[in-house]
Amino acid sequence: MTAAYSLFLSVALTSLTLTGSFGAEILNGKKVKKNSMLYMASVQIDGKHKCGGFLIDPSYVLTAAHCNERGNMTVILGTHNISPQATNQKIYTVQHKHKHPSFKNVKTGNDIMLLKLSKKLKTGRGVKTIKIPNKIPDKPLKPKSKCQVAGWGKTLKHDVVEDLLVTDVSTINFTTCQNMWDKVSVKLPDTVLCTGGFKTKSAACQADSGGPLVCRGKAVGIVSSERCDPTVPNIYTQISKYTVWIKKVINGGA
Repeated sequence: MTAAYSLFLSVALTSLTLTGSFGAEILNGKKVKKNSMLYMASVQIDGKHKCGGFLIDPSYVLTAAHCNERGNMTVILGTHNISPQATNQKIYTVQHKHKHPSFKNVKTGNDIMLLKLSKKLKTGRGVKTIKIPNKIPDKPLKPKSKCQVAGWGKTLKHDVVEDLLVTDVSTINFTTCQNMWDKVSVKLPDTVLCTGGFKTKSAACQADSGGPLVCRGKAVGIVSSERCDPTVPNIYTQISKYTVWIKKVINGGA
């Protein structure tokens, strides 16, 4: 281990202990193939990328509750490139933000929010929805399940990227995950999933919060992250825990 890398780990652990935040940037990612992941959304505040999100209904984008900030919130869909010059961008204003009523902060869980778009989308060639768990309980993910996480967030070289990046990650047992987070004095809520980015060095970190953890073609988790620490697993809100609430919001009951 080089002296520089040792220093990086020390700084990361110190930041984590002080903030209690989880990680959120695509590390060791590759550009997403054209015409794939057409459910991905860039959630923006005052025209700047803030978080990821994903389309689960023609009128609703799912993201993380901690992505809610003051300012004009819009959603970009239909493109892998979010630069102002990119073509095929579909920009939608957010008509209503449905933050989970029990959300307080990232550490206590319930980090989930539905964004109702100002216009119902016609899904198809340019924009598609992705399935989420619809049963309670959903079929549990086995440890070492191969999944993917994507986003426009920070990399080792850039604060925000214009092209959507994706990386492969593997799920890990919750107990193993908690044991790793115990080392930095963080107690995880029981509504999260974990992937082992600390082993693969492929991970989600800053500005990828709100994006989906996709396993077997289904979005099973939401990146619940603000900072990146390569020594601990990544944390995701477990969508199956919120199926009833999601359906209630979409059907107009929340």
